[in-house]
This record gives sequence, structure tokens and C-alpha cells, in this order.
Amino acid sequence: MTAVLELEHLSVTYETTQGGVHAVQDVDLTIASGSIMGLVGESGCGKSTLGRAILRLLPDNADMQGSVRFAGRDLLSLSAKQVRDLRGRNLAMIFQDPMTRLNPLMRIRDHFIETIRAHDPEVRPEDALERAKKVLADVRVPSDRLGMYPHELSGGMRQRIMIALCLLFNPALLIADEPTTALDVILEAQILQLLQSIMHEYDMAVLLITHNLGLVAEFADRVAVMYAGRIAEEGATVPLFREPRHPYTQGLLRSVIDLETTKLYSVPGEPPSLLGDSIGCPFFPRCEKRMSVCETVFPEIRLVGEDRRKVACHLY
Repeated sequence: MTAVLELEHLSVTYETTQGGVHAVQDVDLTIASGSIMGLVGESGCGKSTLGRAILRLLPDNADMQGSVRFAGRDLLSLSAKQVRDLRGRNLAMIFQDPMTRLNPLMRIRDHFIETIRAHDPEVRPEDALERAKKVLADVRVPSDRLGMYPHELSGGMRQRIMIALCLLFNPALLIADEPTTALDVILEAQILQLLQSIMHEYDMAVLLITHNLGLVAEFADRVAVMYAGRIAEEGATVPLFREPRHPYTQGLLRSVIDLETTKLYSVPGEPPSLLGDSIGCPFFPRCEKRMSVCETVFPEIRLVGEDRRKVACHLY
């Protein structure tokens, strides 16, 4: 499969009065066309920053280095207007909590008209509504919801509308940042199944950012495990879940509760501060398999096992 997105040595540093916060550090990641890449890790590990960096939706104090190649073009070298033209049309993002992303003073139809006319100013409002109805049908939302306000809809319905807004221009890449936040488990599965079917219908790639390892195991083709702004492990979903290599990945999977769970487990300690430069492996203080070399030398990415798994750990 061809690569729709290639990140090479991508780093994001937030400049603050206390110094630089290294939210994303030297990330290499490739997402193939028509595939789902799951991005998992604890809160504060840089997942959302990575997603926003791809779309260049970061605040002014963010400094980006490396390259973000989309369809052969480096997005970091483009002007703000060029990137703005790509957003929505070629690249789209589902943000966390749709209630805070939909304007409470606008009816649903106005959201669609505004989005479409932002890219096609000559489109008449009635034509924009016809396009909106088609996309709403794809996400199983009745067209009569167009006349409603966001607060009149359920959480699951609002999330479907957010997905529909992202699909208006048939993007090549959809970034879904915690798309099932605040939804119950039934709606979680429905939304992910919907995304999966739409992905095949629209022939697009998906970057699924989530804490839910169960969803990733069921829906993602590949998984990247992020820790302290870096990729700790990356590989095909089935072998990675069957035999996790990095101690952090092993800890995350041990924390998952299933029907056979008799004792709760959590990774000891807490994630490190991303303020200032770090020395050695960032997981060293929490790792049950740490060695003396881990404290002073950062582990390089290595290809491990028959599946050529990418692992950043001195054990290999």
C-alpha cells in the first residue's frame, strides 16, 4: 500500500517562561492509504499534540521540526494559506467532545453550509444542504436533524455529525482524536464500526488516537505506542498485542481489564516531566526491567522479531 502520510524526525516544543516543553520528540511514523493506525499511551504523552501538528493547528509558542509529508508534500514547508486549503478538503480531524466543537448558537445545517462555503464560496446554500444530506445519510443521521441545535442531540448523534463534517470533501486522511470520549460502550463500538465502514467506502486512512486499547485491538491495522513524546513501540496490531516487546507496552496491556481479571494492575509511578532536556530512557524510573545503561543512554529504535517490530528499548 502507498503511504498517505510520512512523519520523519517530527518534534514539537512548546516555548514557556520555564523553558521548552518537548511534547513530541523525533517521531517517525508512516500511515498507509486505506489503513487505520492506532496511537495509544497515557494522558500527556503527546498524542493529541502529534495529531494537531500534522494539521499545523498548534499555538504560536509551538516550534515544529522535522517533516510531515502528505501526498508527497512537506506540510511544514507550506504557507499558512496552503495548509488551510488542505484542511477539511484533504486532511480532516475529529476533535474530542463534539459538544464543545459545535457552535451552540448555530443550527446543524449552518455548520455544514459554513464548512462547504469555506472551500467552495460560490456554492449556493441549497446546494450545500443537498451535499450535507448525502453525507449525513452515510453516517446514519436523518436529514431532519439539520434544523436542530447541538444541545438538542445526543452525544452519539453529535459525534456522527462531527464525522459527517469531516467527510464533506472525501479527505485522504482522517485524524480521530478520542472520537468516543464520554460515550457509553455500545455507542463506542457503533462509532468505530461506522468509521471503519466509511474508511473503506471513502478509501481514506485513519489515525485513531485513543486510550482504549480494546478499540485499537479490534479496529486498527497497526499500533504505535507513545510515551513521553516518543514512539516506544510500533507494529502490526495482532503480533503487538499477542507479544508486546517494550516494558511500557507490556504494562499497558496488563492494565486492561477482562472477564478473567482477578487483580487490578497499573504501571507504577507517573510519566516524566517533558520540561527541559532528558537523559537516558524516559521510562527508566518506572521500568521493572531497567538496567544501568537505561539511566544514561537513550535507546534507539530497533527492528525486533520476525514481524520487524520497531522497539526503543535496550533489552533488544
